[in-house]
This record gives sequence, C-alpha cells and structure tokens, in this order.
Amino acid sequence: MSSRYQTEIDLASTNSSHPLIVTLVGDDRRVLDVGCAAGDTAEALVARGCTVSGVDIEDAVPDDRRNLFDKLVIANIEEQRLSKLFDADSYDVVIYGDVLEHLLDPLTALRDSLQLLRPGGRVVISVPNVTHAAVRLALAQGRWRYTPTGLLDETHVRFFTQDSICQLLEDAGLVIEELRGTVADPFDTEVEFDADALPDGLIDWVRHQPDAMTYQFVASARLAEPDEEIVRPVLRPGAQPSVARRQDEHHDAALASRKRNHQQLIGRDQMIALEAATAAARMHQAAAEEKRVRITARAQRLRAQLDELISEIDALPGWRGSSSLRRLADEARGPARGQES
Repeated sequence: MSSRYQTEIDLASTNSSHPLIVTLVGDDRRVLDVGCAAGDTAEALVARGCTVSGVDIEDAVPDDRRNLFDKLVIANIEEQRLSKLFDADSYDVVIYGDVLEHLLDPLTALRDSLQLLRPGGRVVISVPNVTHAAVRLALAQGRWRYTPTGLLDETHVRFFTQDSICQLLEDAGLVIEELRGTVADPFDTEVEFDADALPDGLIDWVRHQPDAMTYQFVASARLAEPDEEIVRPVLRPGAQPSVARRQDEHHDAALASRKRNHQQLIGRDQMIALEAATAAARMHQAAAEEKRVRITARAQRLRAQLDELISEIDALPGWRGSSSLRRLADEARGPARGQES
C-alpha cells in the first residue's frame, strides 16, 4: 500500500516542510516519527545518524524501507495512546509532520507524547496555514473545496493559524524555540479560485497581508520550565515572500491602482492647500478692512476735535493781531474743505 503523502526530500531546500523538519531534528538523535507515511523523513534522518521509530494509521512503508525503523507501529493514536505504544523517556525528538490537523484532539495527543521525551527533548511539528492567501481568496468567492492533499486536505479535521498552532503547543506545556514558515504564491497552490472574478487589486492586496504567503508552519518546541515566561519567536520564512510573490498582471494592476491613488491624494492635498491659502487671504483681507474702519473712525473723531479747537481759537478776542497764532490756526485748518481728497 502506497502513501499519498510520499515525497522526495531535498535537504538543500529551505522552503519545504520536510527538509526543515529534518534540519530542526538534527543529527544522531533518537526520534519518534508520528505519521511516518512511506518513511521519507525516516530515510533522511537515518542518513544523518538518527535512530527512528515510526507510527502511522496505515501501513504504507515499502518493504525496502522497513529496516529504517527501530520500531514501526500501525495504530490510530487517538484510540491507542503513544505512551502505551512506546517506552517513556526514550526519544530526543517526537515529530508530528502534518499530523495534528488530522486529529480530533491534538492537544491530548501532544500532552501524552511528552512522556516519551528524554530530558531536554523536543517536539517538532508542521501544519498547513488556513490563512494562506489562496484560502482567503477562495473564501472571498464563497469557496471551500477539499483536495486530496494540501491546505484543504479532505482528511483535515482541524485548521490552524500562526496564533492557534502556537497556542496549542503552549497549552501542551511547551515553549517554542524555532518557528519557521514555507511560502507560496496563491497561484502556486492546489486551492482553486477565480482570479478574473475578483475585484481589481484584491489579489495583490491579500498577498501582502500578514501570513498570507505562509503555506506551512514548522516549529520546534521544548518542555517549559516551571513559571517560565513564554515568549514566542518571530516567524522565519523559508524564502522571502517578496521573491515568492508572482510579478503578474495582478501585481501590475495593483501598482497602477496605487499610482492613481497617489496622484489623487496629491491632487487632494493641493486642493486642500489652495483652500487653506484662500481662507488665509480672506482672513487677512477681513483684518485689513477691520483695521481701515477703526482708523477711519479714529480720524473722524480727531477731525471733530480739531474743528472744535479751531472754533475756540476763532472765538478768542484779538487773536488776529498775533501773526504766529494766525499761522497756527491756518495750519490746523489744513486744505480748504472743498479741496479735501
């Protein structure tokens, strides 16, 4: 019986979950591979000096690979606990490679398997990311179609985001030491969506959302110390999302849309600046008019006072005999009223 999960493992690849798992396990370890499938991971680990035991719900290990396993068990681990199938304190690493999403109760399975770890032992897991861009875009069209393998594998019963898989490990009593991610463009997955029916710019916008390019999460975790403060590591992508994103017509359309929006913003800012300058000019004009009115009123008051003073001078007896007093009164009168401007 062959396994549909059989794969070729290229240890030089940093953007595939299987090589990442092997790398996180390390060399010369005693390993339990939960969900060992056809033994691909076991083969890569044995080549690195590891001793590997395996368990799977189906017997899909080819005859020429059975000797890779120190112990091989065919069992449903939700019906037969790992702690009953394998010895306690026997393994440096327990692997759950694309397994937890197939379990109804992954938390119980994780907690149970911790009994199998030696001091300093670790759990290494991988799970698909349900918030990948392809799933988001399919959901935008009301689609949720299961596939034989991949993000929406037809045998998945649990779905994980970055936060929920981290929370699951922490609830099991683990501290995440390494958090990795494989990346893929939505067009490079098995999830179907109708790109032509989506609004302009949506595909590229979704591509740039947090975790939208992450296809799988891969993590290595150890037992938490009593009262240890839990600090999650930053996700390290297996490849830069900017490299994985396709530079296609959707990318070009998004760039053109952003350029149009930028030009519209520039035009809006210029209009706002012009309106502000116009409002300021009106304020200056109003202030100048108010000042002119005040000055005019003051001038009128002063002229009235001057006219009153001149009248008093004219009433003085004998003032015309004084040339200096006469000259002062003439200067005070100024131009003739008919000649005033």
